[in-house]
Amino acid sequence: MRFLILLLPALLAAQNYDVVLRGGRVMDPESGLDAIRNVGVRGKKIAAISTNPLRGSVQVDAAGLVVAPGFIDLHQHSQTPEAYRYKAMDGVTTALELEAGVSQVSEWYAAREGKALINFGASSGHIPARMGVMHDSGTLLPRDAAMNRAATAEEQKAIEAAVAKGLDEGALGIGMGITYTPTAGADEILSLFYLAAKFNRPVFVHMRAGNVVTSMQEVITDAAAAGVPVHIVHINSAATAKTPEALRILDGVRARGWDVTTEAYPYTASMTEIASAAYNGWENRPAEDFVKLLWPPTGERLTRESFLRYRQQGGFVAQFGNTEEMIRMALAHPNVMVASDGIIENGIGHPRAVGTYARVLGKYVREDKALSLMDAIRKSSFLPALRLETISPQMRQKGRLKVGADADISVFDPARVNDKATFENAAQYSEGFSYVMVEGTFVVRGGKLQDGVAPGQGIRAR
Repeated sequence: MRFLILLLPALLAAQNYDVVLRGGRVMDPESGLDAIRNVGVRGKKIAAISTNPLRGSVQVDAAGLVVAPGFIDLHQHSQTPEAYRYKAMDGVTTALELEAGVSQVSEWYAAREGKALINFGASSGHIPARMGVMHDSGTLLPRDAAMNRAATAEEQKAIEAAVAKGLDEGALGIGMGITYTPTAGADEILSLFYLAAKFNRPVFVHMRAGNVVTSMQEVITDAAAAGVPVHIVHINSAATAKTPEALRILDGVRARGWDVTTEAYPYTASMTEIASAAYNGWENRPAEDFVKLLWPPTGERLTRESFLRYRQQGGFVAQFGNTEEMIRMALAHPNVMVASDGIIENGIGHPRAVGTYARVLGKYVREDKALSLMDAIRKSSFLPALRLETISPQMRQKGRLKVGADADISVFDPARVNDKATFENAAQYSEGFSYVMVEGTFVVRGGKLQDGVAPGQGIRAR
């Protein structure tokens, strides 16, 4: 046995790996490893992590760089080739649409199989199901019927059936945006939690607008009654100045054993569809409130008149309603994950779709020191994997840097990583990510996107 132990380093060095990442600072949030190591990749898997030299067909000098698990974004609306390129350049190897979700789940996955730069997946969405059944004219979010009137009993049955079909086809949970369907009563929402329980899936929810305490009480009570996990999206955006109260509730229920998780993004402005229920009643707001709104295509701040014009037209608007203090509080909280809520199309959108992870690493870790580098990596990779691994065996091998794990890897320069996207010009790739691998294939190499590769896999429930 002693002979085998002594021989092991020589055996590792003698093996030939497809790729060797040499001499990087390897950081694994599961084990806590934070040390200079050589990483050997064979096929789609991490095959070796060693202090000894490794031999590979491709040798990458990672000295001075951090080698981390690829980031997992639980909240990415734009699921397009364009959006995947921005994600890859931000260190993201898996991007999931879990808040709004999708309808026609099988077709959605099939449209991306063999064509995606990064891994992808979705929940079965209450919003798209409700829009389809009620013949709403909106796209991502309701604009009329599904927003303005209550569903009949027959429509509720049809909505539930559509969501159930998606779960049966492997959706990762139920996605719900209650704030965008204000006419969906408490009974309709509770029924969906019970449906999630039948399939043993979590619920990913954007809570109702209004008092955050009351809104959290609704979804946590529904989850407790149904016996399902619940993930509350963008806690800092939902709670703004009441973020301390929201985190206090989260801590309390988790301390008592309830499976409740949450996330945050590192920007002071939110973004959503101006024609959605989120802006119902805004026409009666004081004039100074409209200055908080920014129209990304032009970069202009809105007035009452321009607000009414764009609301009629439709499109995404940014709203500056948070503070740096609340962002730092949420990001520093041990149980808050990082997620982007990313939306971008034809280069126009929120900078969070492009630079969320670089911004956390550059501004909040390196500059503000609001959290440690290991904490940021943990919140961006391991915690999201844990959230999903009980329902998706694929996630048990993601979010970690260890032998046998999927070779989803982000390699970045901690001294240089930075977001460049702005509200006026979102179409600017993050900088500092030197190499990104998905399933053992480089999608970013030498800081540049790779053409002609599509290693992304669909992430499904078992």
